[in-house]
Amino acid sequence: MIRRIISSIPNAITCCNLISGCVAVYMAFHLTDTFAGLDGRIWTYIFIAAAALFDFCDGASSRILKAYSAIGRELDSLADVVSFGVAPAMLVLNVMQLHSSHPWAAFAAMFIPAMGALRLAIFNVDTTQSTVFKGLPIPANAIFWIGACDWIARYVYPGDVVMIAVIIGVSLLMVCRMRMFSLKFKNFSPSENFARYALIIASVAFVISGGFSGLVWSIAFYVLLSAFPRYRAY
Repeated sequence: MIRRIISSIPNAITCCNLISGCVAVYMAFHLTDTFAGLDGRIWTYIFIAAAALFDFCDGASSRILKAYSAIGRELDSLADVVSFGVAPAMLVLNVMQLHSSHPWAAFAAMFIPAMGALRLAIFNVDTTQSTVFKGLPIPANAIFWIGACDWIARYVYPGDVVMIAVIIGVSLLMVCRMRMFSLKFKNFSPSENFARYALIIASVAFVISGGFSGLVWSIAFYVLLSAFPRYRAY
């Protein structure tokens, strides 16, 4: 009985990821409403970030507790497609509808979860992506869109053509064959984790200088670092 309870802990954490993603979707449709002193846009960011934290913790707990399961792997992907595919897509859709003179253009955001689901399906059947990813990980996609939507809120809407082009480009990055390094640390050696440490330091600097908008540059820097073979091999 105790072993069954322990083995259920990672799946319970994954369900928290899924619930956070669902709340983020709800908040995305209330961007200008205020909840507990914060508008819906900020709450959307928070719940997507909470989903990312739970996504990290479920993997860590399964390794620590040695509670691996095929169900857990599938559940993780189902949660991720909601939290990091559907939720950011609804955020983008509603931001575009607030600013666009052609509201139908916002439905281009549906391309995000479509490619996200395909990316996860590929990941689940590809056994070579344990330390090196092929394509942009779907949580990184969500982080990018938090930054992009915050940039729009802070500065200016770039126009429908630019937004649609960026949606297509970032979504296709998820299913491309470009090799990108994993953020998981096997050890803390600076020489073996140079790219990871560089990304962390750069991300902190970007967020300090630009707030949530800096996350756009963090993901751009991640893609740029991954373009160098010596870093993506880690």
